[in-house]
Amino acid sequence: MLWLALHFPLLPIEALPLRQSPSAVVSRGRVLVGDLAARLAGVCAGQKLSTALGLQPGLMVFERDELREIKALESLACWAGRFTPTISVVSPDVLLLEIGSCLRLFGGAPAIIEAVLAGCAEQSYSTNWAAAPTPLGASWLARNACAGIHIEISAMQAALADLPCAIDEWPGEVIDRIESFGLKRLGDLRQLPGAGLRRRIGNQPMDDLLRAWGDLPDPQKPFAFPESFAIDLELPARVEHAEALAFAGQRLFAALAGWLHGRQLLLRCCTLHLAHDDGEKTPLALRFSEPAADEGRFMRLLREHLARLQLKAPVEALCLQADELLDKPGASAHLFEQAATGEGALACLERLRARLGEGAVQALSPMADHRPECATFRHEVVTCSPHDMRASTAVGQHRPLWLLPNPQALVECAGRPQWHGQLKLLSRAERLESGWWDEGEAGATGDVRRDYFVARNPLGQWAWVFRDAQGWFLHGLFA
Repeated sequence: MLWLALHFPLLPIEALPLRQSPSAVVSRGRVLVGDLAARLAGVCAGQKLSTALGLQPGLMVFERDELREIKALESLACWAGRFTPTISVVSPDVLLLEIGSCLRLFGGAPAIIEAVLAGCAEQSYSTNWAAAPTPLGASWLARNACAGIHIEISAMQAALADLPCAIDEWPGEVIDRIESFGLKRLGDLRQLPGAGLRRRIGNQPMDDLLRAWGDLPDPQKPFAFPESFAIDLELPARVEHAEALAFAGQRLFAALAGWLHGRQLLLRCCTLHLAHDDGEKTPLALRFSEPAADEGRFMRLLREHLARLQLKAPVEALCLQADELLDKPGASAHLFEQAATGEGALACLERLRARLGEGAVQALSPMADHRPECATFRHEVVTCSPHDMRASTAVGQHRPLWLLPNPQALVECAGRPQWHGQLKLLSRAERLESGWWDEGEAGATGDVRRDYFVARNPLGQWAWVFRDAQGWFLHGLFA
C-alpha cells in the first residue's frame, strides 16, 4: 500500500469565505494561523492576540470555525474520489489517499501526485504532502513538510527518524518528558528500550511509533461518500456579473465529479442555487442530453448558462445539488482498441504468437495432484478447448495463483513466522501428505508433508506459508 497524506496548514483561514489581508484566525486568545501578509509582519502561531495586533495593527481577526473546516475537508474528500476510492479524513487538517492500487491507472506515483497537488492549487488550498507505506508515517512527514515519495518502507523509516519528537497528537507533558531525556529526533527515541519507554511516556506515543514505522497495523476509517450530494460555498466577495461565478462554481463541480466517481454514478440533472444579498435564491438547472460524470463537461455547460444569465442582485453564496442520478453501467475494455469485425479469440492468439514468438503464449490447466508444485501444467493455447479443461484437482479453495519458484525459508520468533513483521495466521492448517510414489526420482518433487496457512503481515500483504519438519516457509502470495 502507498498512502498520500495531504496536510492543509492554512485550512482554518482558507476555509473562511469573507476575509481581507492581512488576516489571522485565533482560538482562546492566541493566534492559530495567519495568512502570508500577517506572517511577513511577524505574526506566528501561538502568539497572544495583543502581540499580533502590536506587530500588525491592521490585522483582521477571525474566530476559528471548526464546522467550516470539517465541511472543507469533506468537500476535498469528495473531490479526491476521482483519484482513489480509499480516502480517510484525519481531523483537523489531513486527508489520506491510498494511491498504491491506482498507480497503473495514472501512470505512476509522480503523475497521480502531480494531478492531486494541481487540483488542490486550483481550489486555492496550500498543501504539504508526503507518500509512504503507512498512513501515520505519511501524515507525520506531511505535517513536517517533508515532501517525498517513499515507496520502500526502509526509506520511510529513515525519513521518520529525522523528524523532531514534538508530535502534534502527543500531549504537552509527554513532549516535555521526552525533551528532558535530551532526545531531539524520533530515531533517537526509537533506540530506547520499548518496555521502559512505555512506562515513562505512556501507551499512546509508543503505539503511534509502532504504527508509523509499520510494526503495528493501522487501519483507517474510510470516508463514506454521502448518499446525496448538496454542497454550498460562500463567496469571498459579492459577485455582480454572472460570468464571474464560473471560477467559484469550478470548486463545486470538481467535488461533484469526484463524488460521482466514488459512488459510481452518472448525473443527468443538477441545480446550482445562487444566493443573493437580499436573501432570495435563483435556481439554475443544468440538464444533460446523456448522463455524465466529467467535470470539463459540467463546466462547459455552466459557462453557456452563465453567459446568458442576468443577475437580478449580487450573489453571496452558491449551492450545488445533484437531482437526477443513474448507476454507471459496467463495461469491459477490448484488448485492441479497434478490433477487426468478426475476429475471434483464436485469431487474436495467432497474432500474439506471431508477435511474441512460438511458445511465448501458453495456458495453465489443472492436474489431479495435491502438491502445489504439481497441481498445474502449461500447454500451447491453440490445442486447448473447453473440453480439455475438465481435469479434476484437489487444490483447496484458499490457494494463491502466484507461487514462488522455490519456497523461501522464514525466521521464526516466539513460535510465529516473520515476514516484514510477525505473520498473523488467518486460517486453519491445510495438511498435505502426498507424493510418496515418486520419492527419490530425479527431478521429482517427492514426498511432501506440510501444514499450509493463509497469513497476513503488518503491511497488509497476504501470504501462503507452510510448516514442515525443517521449519516455516513462504510458498505463495495473494493478489
